[in-house]
Amino acid sequence: MKKNIFIINGPNLNLLGSREPSVYGHLTLDEINLQLQQKIASVNFSFFQSNNESELIEIIHRANQNANAVVLNAGGFSHTSIALADAVASISIPIFSVHISNIFNREKYRHQDIVGEKCKGSIIGLGTVGYELAVQCLLEDFLK
Repeated sequence: MKKNIFIINGPNLNLLGSREPSVYGHLTLDEINLQLQQKIASVNFSFFQSNNESELIEIIHRANQNANAVVLNAGGFSHTSIALADAVASISIPIFSVHISNIFNREKYRHQDIVGEKCKGSIIGLGTVGYELAVQCLLEDFLK
């Protein structure tokens, strides 16, 4: 039976491909999502992106009822949103955090990830392949 995994992306990730390509690469979010579907066809993916904190919280709540796991790139909210961290902590399914860039090689305020601290694991600084690695880890270690 196929697993249902939500891929949730936060603020400004809709601009991937054109936003600071030296940091985030040249792939758009749609291209990343398509590659993920093609590489891991054994999963039913649901893709979400929002620049709105409350919408992200609602999607995480919905995932608890409709998914087996979540891969979350909370973007800038990773460093600031206690409410998003609380949403992650409040659900029972596993969540992996993804950061395309290495947050520890960036501005000091990015070094703390209060949302990621509530996740089962984090993939940081491996580019867009981090999404695929997070899904593989969830499938192999958390969703057997």
